Amino acid sequence: MSGSSFMFDWVYSDKVKSHFMEPRNILEDPEYQDDGKGQVGSMACGDQMLVVIQVEDDRIKDIKWKTYGCASAIASTSMMSEMVKGMTLEEAYLLTPDMITQKLGGLPQHKFHCSVLGDKALRAAIDDYLDRQGLDNPYRKNVAQIICECRNVTDQQIEELVKSGKAETLEQVQEITGLGTVCGSCRSKARDLVHELLHMYGK
Repeated sequence: MSGSSFMFDWVYSDKVKSHFMEPRNILEDPEYQDDGKGQVGSMACGDQMLVVIQVEDDRIKDIKWKTYGCASAIASTSMMSEMVKGMTLEEAYLLTPDMITQKLGGLPQHKFHCSVLGDKALRAAIDDYLDRQGLDNPYRKNVAQIICECRNVTDQQIEELVKSGKAETLEQVQEITGLGTVCGSCRSKARDLVHELLHMYGK
């Protein structure tokens, strides 16, 4: 309306606003020489994240990123990029979405999943770096969470099945791993995880 100003309530913290309005460490140089690259998400779902890193003496020397996503995804990845510089690869690999959101002063509950994109892309970049160096990943087992205690199936096992295309439904995960075939108490959690992973890897 002519002569009136548009007003809205900003529901995020000042830190989220700062990192959203002026994001740090965005990948702008197409010739950036990375030592590891990680990409998660799908443009079909509206969220995609690319993280590239430079490594020196087993530490994150530099990190850059690009994303197609909401304010929460942009702010959380910007904050993450500041947090991990100088970290050892192990420290960076163990970084959690909770740590990122705490640094931001919190995120709305329905936006918490946005912080997972940067977390996953960073781990994928470290995975890629170790692969390029011909090294095993000693950190992966430290972040695995057991989803099915009866069959000892972890979230990382499920992630690898979805990422590789071997499983695109909970039923396929169950057929391969035996998840949820004993007491069945993990099925709901496993179904949510499979749905999230399908979104993340664009299946």
